[in-house]
Amino acid sequence: MQILKALLFIFPLVWVTSAVTYHRTDQIIDAAFNTAFDYQAIVDPRLATDESYINQTTATSRNITFASSDTFILHITPISPMGRDSVRMRSRKTFTSHVAIFDVRHMPVGCGTWPAIWEVKEASWPNTGEVDLVEGVHGQAPNQAALHTSAGCTMPSSTSGMTGTWKETNCNTGSGCNIAFADPRSFSASFSNNGGGIFAFERTDQFMKVWLFARGSSILPEVLNRAATIKTDNWKPRAAYFPNTSCNIASKFAAHNIIINLTLCGDWAGNVYPSSCPSTCTNHVNTNPAAFKDAFWDFKAVNLYAP
Repeated sequence: MQILKALLFIFPLVWVTSAVTYHRTDQIIDAAFNTAFDYQAIVDPRLATDESYINQTTATSRNITFASSDTFILHITPISPMGRDSVRMRSRKTFTSHVAIFDVRHMPVGCGTWPAIWEVKEASWPNTGEVDLVEGVHGQAPNQAALHTSAGCTMPSSTSGMTGTWKETNCNTGSGCNIAFADPRSFSASFSNNGGGIFAFERTDQFMKVWLFARGSSILPEVLNRAATIKTDNWKPRAAYFPNTSCNIASKFAAHNIIINLTLCGDWAGNVYPSSCPSTCTNHVNTNPAAFKDAFWDFKAVNLYAP
């Protein structure tokens, strides 16, 4: 028994810390987006002004979404007399422990825009949790990653294990426990003008992690080449790290859908509309369709992995 205790002291938690191998379950490229995701033709729950989320038939007929080769485009378009059509896509599958890798060439840019890639179970929110992987407003870098939960989930103030910095550590606030990325190429024009990059997200019951591999930087071959199996243990640097130190991830987060959308104005972007942008958010969206030519997503691929 003493020998066993000594070995456990020297090699603690060897089984827990052994590398987890994830296996690819889904590779979503070009037209596969239309079968992997449902188009949610709903009233925008973020209280966007003069914006409609439309169904797949309408979106494809108006060329708001289209696919070719290894490209899937999602953008907005002007409608008469006012307002904009947009798309909110929700994955048909749900996910608990997993890795999701988003290879993105371009994200929406400009005043009035609120693009996001996130995971959520909409019923009983926030009791079922929300994870924001890519989000921001009005083209203002850097990217922000956040968790939203019911009361009783907080994060340590330490930034050990990530390059980002905490803006809020209580996940039950309006902004959630929120991390600003260190890399200015993580969002909007600075991201898109750099040719985009790859966002990766890992969720387990012990932690959640987000990475940004900017185009032109050293991207791990297994990430870049969409390997059939991956191990995340040595992926660095991590942009965001959410441990379960004072948050029971297993109980705070249900099985989630992935959502990709573009909101215009709304209860965040509409309330922090910068003075550097023209007019008011609503008026700008309604009357300046030419200003939104760069308000589009361009996805190269989404790859999903399970342990």
